[in-house]
Amino acid sequence: MKRIVVLVSLLVAVSIVLSACGGSSAANHLEAIKEAGVIKVGTSADYPPFESVDANGNKVGFDVDLMNEIAKRLGVELEWVDMPFDSLIAAVQEGKIDASISAFNYSEERDQTIDFSDAYYTSEDAFTVAEGFAGTITNPEDIAAYKVGVQTGTTQDSWLTDNLVATGKLPEENLFRYDRVDQAMLDLQNGRIEVMMSDFVPAQALVDELGGLTIVYNGVLSSGPMNIVIPDGDAELQQAINDILKQLQEEGFINALAVKYFAE
Repeated sequence: MKRIVVLVSLLVAVSIVLSACGGSSAANHLEAIKEAGVIKVGTSADYPPFESVDANGNKVGFDVDLMNEIAKRLGVELEWVDMPFDSLIAAVQEGKIDASISAFNYSEERDQTIDFSDAYYTSEDAFTVAEGFAGTITNPEDIAAYKVGVQTGTTQDSWLTDNLVATGKLPEENLFRYDRVDQAMLDLQNGRIEVMMSDFVPAQALVDELGGLTIVYNGVLSSGPMNIVIPDGDAELQQAINDILKQLQEEGFINALAVKYFAE
């Protein structure tokens, strides 16, 4: 009888150890995620329109919609983990989360400790004018000679403030800040401002919608490519996410998100 009790105790102990280890037979991180049926993704939900929390407590934004679709195509549920921005990379490194999306830009310094997906969006800037515009914009700083509109709190707002207003090239009274891009475009149509600086994708959408406007310059000035952060050396997860991002680019899903969030 004692031997049976001892044997049963050993079996229970082994079972507990296996349970503690997850009992996983996954060969890599991606397989472990699929086996668990959930991917834990970190974000700092304080950066609209990429990620924020609405009045009902729901996470909303460009990155949120994008990551929801990626999880769907991976065939797993998405569990959001909200934390301060400066904690996200460490959380990925330490395995507290599986990945992070929070308007991250690639940097060589960051790339030393974690990996990145391919860029899912490049925030290219645009200068839009009315079709009858008689001025000349050859270089970005040429817009300092005009009345310029911009959406408040955007990277374009920061670029104009830091590079043109702070340096005295653009008088403060000639910079007009708007809550919404479409409001600014209407003022541009009506001659209240002469140039509008915004993200290229929503600018093109509004040019097509409103008529009477044209884009005279586009390029990367205020931001750049954005990437999803994943654990260092996690080749399988990186490839799976990159494959999905390529699909979403080809289907127009990401451009549609840009119009949805950046043209409001």
